[in-house]
Amino acid sequence: MTRPPTVAQRRVIDAADPVTGRLKGTEAQLAALVKRGLAFRHPRPPHDHFLTPSGHRIREAPEPTAAPEPPAAPADSGVFTARIGGEESAVDGPSRTREVHSAWQGLLELRRMTHRDGAVDRPCGWERTHLVQAAALALEAAGHRPAAAEGPGYRVRATPQPEAVAVREPDAEALRACAATLEKAGWQVGEHTEPRTGARYVLASPRRA
Repeated sequence: MTRPPTVAQRRVIDAADPVTGRLKGTEAQLAALVKRGLAFRHPRPPHDHFLTPSGHRIREAPEPTAAPEPPAAPADSGVFTARIGGEESAVDGPSRTREVHSAWQGLLELRRMTHRDGAVDRPCGWERTHLVQAAALALEAAGHRPAAAEGPGYRVRATPQPEAVAVREPDAEALRACAATLEKAGWQVGEHTEPRTGARYVLASPRRA
């Protein structure tokens, strides 16, 4: 691809589901994105369109003439965000449980569609570029409790190491359970000790094969 997408095409790409890459647009817009290798049409009904890895890269790249980035969307804006732990306020209940389940199922579908062998047992490209969110979604979907602003629960944070996140949980048994969940979700995990505090934490990286 040599030409950047048109303004209309970029608008469709930017509006894609942040997890699954599912697209909405006119038939002409979607066909044009398919032709340019930025989207593909699912072979099974209802034949929805999804971003390809190239389309995801376009979506995540800033526009050359983009205006300053707007403030982050509020929690009730309708955009799903996995809880990484430490949030000031969070709403729980059946609706949140449904959102998390739907997001996890969408991520498994994204794995199936983007892996050549259709595997769902290891992370996909989106997860490798959204490490903290991906690990947090795996934990929350498995029923682990994210930490509030204060108190127990898991906290997922970025690390200086490439393709690695740190998961901290003050309860040793709960930390081991988090490690087991991530391993089952296709992550390589190992327990480590903070040299200064002696606190245990898990270092997790997406498994490639």
